Amino acid sequence: MKKNKAPNTARKIAIIALAVSLCCGIVIADQSMLVRRAQAASGTNSGPGSSSSKVSPDLRGKKSGGATVKVILQLSGKPSGPLNALLNRSGVHVRASFHNFNAMSLELPASVVEELASFSEVLYVSPDRTTSGAGHVTTTVGAAAVRQQYTANGTPYTLDGTGIGIAVLDSGVKAEHHSFLTENELASRVVKSVDFTGEGRTDDPYGHGTHVAALSAGNNHVYDGNYTGVARNANLINLRVLNASGTGSASGTLGALDWVMTNRAAYNIRVVNMSLGMPAIDTYTVDPLCRAVRRLADVGVVVVVAAGNDGKDANGGKVYGHIHSPGNEPSAITVGASNTLGTDYRFDDKVTTYSSRGPTRSFSTDASGVKHYDNLVKPDLVAPGNRVASAQSKDCWLMQQNIAQNALLTDNDLHRQMYMSGTSMAAPVVAGAAAMLLQLNPHLTPNMVKMLLMYTAQPLAGFNTFEQGAGQLNVEGAVRLTKLVRTDLSNSTPLGAPLLTTSTLPSPYTNIANNYFYWSRGAIINRTYARGTDLITKYQRIYNLGVILGDGVILGDGVVLGDGVILGDNAMLTYGVVLGDGIMTSNGVIIGDGPIFCDLGLLLGGNGVILGDGVILGDGVVLGDAVIMGDGVILGDGVILGEGVVIGDAPADGGGGTNVQADDNSADALGGPTDPETSGNTGP
Repeated sequence: MKKNKAPNTARKIAIIALAVSLCCGIVIADQSMLVRRAQAASGTNSGPGSSSSKVSPDLRGKKSGGATVKVILQLSGKPSGPLNALLNRSGVHVRASFHNFNAMSLELPASVVEELASFSEVLYVSPDRTTSGAGHVTTTVGAAAVRQQYTANGTPYTLDGTGIGIAVLDSGVKAEHHSFLTENELASRVVKSVDFTGEGRTDDPYGHGTHVAALSAGNNHVYDGNYTGVARNANLINLRVLNASGTGSASGTLGALDWVMTNRAAYNIRVVNMSLGMPAIDTYTVDPLCRAVRRLADVGVVVVVAAGNDGKDANGGKVYGHIHSPGNEPSAITVGASNTLGTDYRFDDKVTTYSSRGPTRSFSTDASGVKHYDNLVKPDLVAPGNRVASAQSKDCWLMQQNIAQNALLTDNDLHRQMYMSGTSMAAPVVAGAAAMLLQLNPHLTPNMVKMLLMYTAQPLAGFNTFEQGAGQLNVEGAVRLTKLVRTDLSNSTPLGAPLLTTSTLPSPYTNIANNYFYWSRGAIINRTYARGTDLITKYQRIYNLGVILGDGVILGDGVVLGDGVILGDNAMLTYGVVLGDGIMTSNGVIIGDGPIFCDLGLLLGGNGVILGDGVILGDGVVLGDAVIMGDGVILGDGVILGEGVVIGDAPADGGGGTNVQADDNSADALGGPTDPETSGNTGP
């Protein structure tokens, strides 16, 4: 563990001097900087002879023959006359244009790919990959405990996401389901629906999206509130990108993100949930979905993404490095799945066996053919995702195939609920939490939302950072801390200025179901973590819009350097922020405590090739390439059902699953720690 200040040797002093001059590690990610970084990663600046370096690795083998391919074309500038001529050539079809992201979806002969990539204004060409879809919640995450709030003059109000729009990119939403009714029960809170699959429908024949949407924003109408979502009065924007069989395309997903960029103000879209993914092959600097997510974060939209369900192989063995795209994007809040074992208290919670583990394994390839992996620490945190009950779209494919299970026997089709498992279920829980924080303080940037959620998360003992990030979602703690954050912060706020409206810090622990647990008191940053009260007492410039919490290169000794040059007074972190020097297995108290799992040196080798294939990690698991299947829906224990659909971990003994608890069954009021021998608590 190192302080963010100068080491004592001359070499380290030189490193620190460079760190100060380059903003101590976090780069302002404006569009021009992203283009330059992407060009460097893809070899764009090396001339026409290197056009292959601008073509995704899994597309290079398809460049010959008479077959046609569907691709995503990303540009660094306006298309030239010769490029326009190619795009108008016979056999080349522009399927869609994404103006906000300077990208297009094309169908063209495979033999034309090399020629397309040779143009200087072409940033990258990648396949139009297939995407696929990866509910006892409000009580165990602490949302029920903080519903009742009061304004400064004592007027009561309900903290439930009111006024915030959550865009759900999924398989559609059954908008008439009673989980989506307004408070007066006269209309649906699904305020807009758009199809991007080409099927011309926005309902949910597959069943995934309805379940996901209700986890974020299902109301307390059904069964006395037993199936309430987190932000139960938020508005929902249904953007259907997965078809009737649960699959979609990168271009369809990009089209939905482009729509969000254009229409975000009209629907106050502050949160996007993506319980889906595709193989994370291209480095995040050129991956089209990652770049679109980055653009949305830069304009103030929080993007929450499922980590993936590839945490174990067909034999049940642990697997690392299978975070999906766009979960490999640093600006996204990437969410893994935890298992509550069917209890409201949290001392028995654990990370599910199937939740995808970091580090990210997307990569670029240099002129010598050497792969350079991103190796970012992901997920950012975990949330309940095992056998979770939420809204059911009647006669959906998932129920017909017995992949999902009935959670409520009823003759009312608009009240039906079902159980499902996966990081696809965990992500919308976090999306709902983000909506609650933004209702409290609409001026929060995506980076601040991300930090608040990570800082208050509960580290789960026995699980390493690649498995749980900062820990398990704690809405009670995040809300309590957010209430203290100033509402006048902006990019012009000086580094080190007070972040809170008070000098009295909140107690760094939470009580849920008479069980106390500590907050992580830290955040994931790139290939390490940061901790210290400066993160919440002083404004850090990494909270600005256009800045990524963890976008840089680790040089060693806990010093983080950015991969670009920023002019002016450019320090980004105060000296009280402590940076980690390893990946740890948590002892359940504070981020960074516990036995070391992976030395930081493994994440950046001396030759710049980070964590190559065959590296043995702390639990004896060998890390390999991240060529993975799409997110799936999972359900019970270890059986792979094809297309990434697997069975979930076992629930509690005698279990029946994890019902969403009614708000009136909320956690005990927050109090100080008591003697565990007399109270039965397992917290502080």
